[in-house]
Amino acid sequence: MGSKKNARFNPQTFLEQVGSGKTTLTPPKKQILFSQGDASDGVFYIQTGKVKLSVVSQQGNEAVIAILEKGSFFGEGCLAGQLVCMATATTTEDSTLVRIEKTAMIRVLHDEPAFSELFLAYLLGRNIRIQEDLVDQLFNSSEKRLARVLLLMAHFGKEGRQEAVVPKVSQETLAEMIGTTRSRVSFFMNKFRKLCFIYYNGGLHVHSSLLNIVLHD
Repeated sequence: MGSKKNARFNPQTFLEQVGSGKTTLTPPKKQILFSQGDASDGVFYIQTGKVKLSVVSQQGNEAVIAILEKGSFFGEGCLAGQLVCMATATTTEDSTLVRIEKTAMIRVLHDEPAFSELFLAYLLGRNIRIQEDLVDQLFNSSEKRLARVLLLMAHFGKEGRQEAVVPKVSQETLAEMIGTTRSRVSFFMNKFRKLCFIYYNGGLHVHSSLLNIVLHD
């Protein structure tokens, strides 16, 4: 009977339906979901919208560590014994989220292999991205870091795209993501535009030729 139950389990249906230990949230843009230092006791899943994860140093300097989109999990540190949130989560647009209490998340991971597989695949993919981000910060110039962030936000490498529109994001946020100043971001964006790597037309369009900045030694 248990195997039949598991065979019928659909991870996406689980994430879309309100149930025991699950709550659907519809926060507006710029809503703080939790703050750095708050109790860590639940996992969030983004159904629609975007969420910014940021940290503030003891000196008051803010850094954006991720912009998460539809299909992303966050807050999973509670599953590994993390007692407080290490970052602040803020919506960057109107969003729909599912909050799964820690006990409910542990239960479904234990009982449903299909959900465990989906969650593990997401964590592994994000771990690879974090390692790439660390290498990027350690060895690449701010110009290369900006080019890489724009390409990632435009989802290059998916569906063979040659050109894509970057979701609306301020130069201040880009500066916080790559660890530089807004004036430097403005300088590089103007340079990219003059080289026809990007252009503005109802949004920021990025061409695959921007890869030349990332790949150039």
